[in-house]
Amino acid sequence: MRQVGPESAHDPMYDRNVIDRIKRLIKIVVGFTVLAAGVAMLVLPGPGWVVIAVALAILAGEFVWARRLLDRLKETGAKINEAIRDVRK
Repeated sequence: MRQVGPESAHDPMYDRNVIDRIKRLIKIVVGFTVLAAGVAMLVLPGPGWVVIAVALAILAGEFVWARRLLDRLKETGAKINEAIRDVRK
């Protein structure tokens, strides 16, 4: 009879490494899908820059380049926000 539960740790279904890899793969696929949608929204109706920021936030946990782009996007957004506040004064 086959054991079910943590005591059957040799079973790949319970292998934490496999579960972590699957989660990482899902995160990457979702991140790039959202990024592609955001880029498409730059020319189509929709909040393209917001969706791109969300995609970079998803990908930032896995890729350093995504973290850097997200930081640069935040800095640029803060500068634009500050410029708009100055114009309103």
